[in-house]
Amino acid sequence: MLFGHRASLRRRYKGGVRVVDAMNVVGSRPDGWWRDREGALERLIAEVDRWAEGAGERVVVVLEKQPRRPLETEAVEVAWATRRGRNAADGEIVQRLPQWLAEDSDVTVVTSDRDLAERVRSLGGAVEGAGGFLRLI
Repeated sequence: MLFGHRASLRRRYKGGVRVVDAMNVVGSRPDGWWRDREGALERLIAEVDRWAEGAGERVVVVLEKQPRRPLETEAVEVAWATRRGRNAADGEIVQRLPQWLAEDSDVTVVTSDRDLAERVRSLGGAVEGAGGFLRLI
């Protein structure tokens, strides 16, 4: 499936949603991601997709900008920031958080960004660190 298949994904999950701050998670692994940002994001999404499918988890991966190529996923919704600039994905997560909380009161944002974590908690969401999430998947 391609991004934008939200409704069909929601029916499969046991409850709760994890929202992944993609660049924050990618940047937490010093594996040379900076030489191929797009490839690193594609690898992360594929890894999260395999995990989410097996775990029955609802996951939304938020990117800084729309990907150049369509991303094929089975269990992950891919979203991107509607504005450009520094911390664009953070702003998108904060903007969409009330909607996710209204749909499902159990929302966990995966990030190690302190400012984003504070904003998420102040709005009623939970936070999971990037390192802990990577160990989980």
